[in-house]
Amino acid sequence: MFALRRVTHNVVTRSRCMSTATEATFDLTGSFDTYKLDSAPENTVTATRDELMDHFKLMYTMRRMEITCDNEYKARNIRGFCHLYDGQEAVATGINAALTVEDSWITSYRCHCVALARGGSVSEVLGELFGFKDGLTKAKGGSMHFYNKAHNFYGGQGIVGAQVPVGAGLAFANKYNTPPGDDMPVAIACYGDGAANQGQIWESANMAMLWKLPMIFCIENNQYGMGTSIDRHSSHSEYYKMGNHIPGIKMDGMNILAVKEGMRFVKEYCAKGNGPMYVEMSTYRYHGHSMSDPGTTYRNRDEIANTRSTRDPLEFLKKTMIDAGFSDAEELKKMEKEIRKEVQEEVKKAKQSSPPGIEDLHTFVYSKDGTKENDEIQPFIRMPDYAKSIVA
Repeated sequence: MFALRRVTHNVVTRSRCMSTATEATFDLTGSFDTYKLDSAPENTVTATRDELMDHFKLMYTMRRMEITCDNEYKARNIRGFCHLYDGQEAVATGINAALTVEDSWITSYRCHCVALARGGSVSEVLGELFGFKDGLTKAKGGSMHFYNKAHNFYGGQGIVGAQVPVGAGLAFANKYNTPPGDDMPVAIACYGDGAANQGQIWESANMAMLWKLPMIFCIENNQYGMGTSIDRHSSHSEYYKMGNHIPGIKMDGMNILAVKEGMRFVKEYCAKGNGPMYVEMSTYRYHGHSMSDPGTTYRNRDEIANTRSTRDPLEFLKKTMIDAGFSDAEELKKMEKEIRKEVQEEVKKAKQSSPPGIEDLHTFVYSKDGTKENDEIQPFIRMPDYAKSIVA
């Protein structure tokens, strides 16, 4: 865990307000373990009040959005698969803070919050989950397949581990398109501990190392592969050491500042042509594997409650800001209230949309010239026969 190390003397004076520190340096000792590396992330990180407030706003928006998804699913407004991310918010937020939009990002089916971090809005995420045409992928992706090309987000993948070879391809493209000697945009593929032993990941890692690709293999270790604990589903549970010749780093995935500083180090290493790196984020999910999993048959409620009370990423960030003099409990509570209201307004906005029409069936499938503006309807595409679909 972090401890406040010192607060600089930069202050801002406001009318009828106490002077507030604008920058602080935090101790990261114990946040990282490395493998086959001659260097490591710094044991301190400096952050401003505005940075931490922005991180908190994004993380709390993620939390409220996922809780809303839970409620809407139970109300049957969301159907099908739905994998929630609450508890893991510091991972996506920290990665997003360390990378730039030029870096490529692909992840698993637990992708709502990454889509939000990578340029999406709450209304677009919920709209997609509702199956409405104003969703982030126009109702063609659903919960597991968000996508945002403009922000180099290549989506979630419904098949366990399938995103990793695609991520290696993105890393290959980034290297191929970068002039020799320049820093390369990196590619990151996030996957869970349950996917870590997939054969396609080993193949991707081998190619990434052979070709020195700027590839980050990021294992979000939330302690359970579906309903199986890590000590029961993997003979090697130190995931950051799984790359054989590939160096690795393990970081505290419940601390936004540890993730941000750690990923800054990883990006710099990979971007300079040193090859790939394995990253293990030690984190935890509060919900079950999906909405069909109560999450309490293979772990008890005390374990979940204990994690919430001792390691919750939002509570930790709140305490960090209060200890640094960046904010106080009253201000943060007001901010939470405002975000809850904003999320509910976004849900209302999403519900004003509607399912796509039959005319949208062919869009984004074939193109006459490779552009999305010139969709081409193929004559051999069989349309639905509604008469035969009616059950007497």
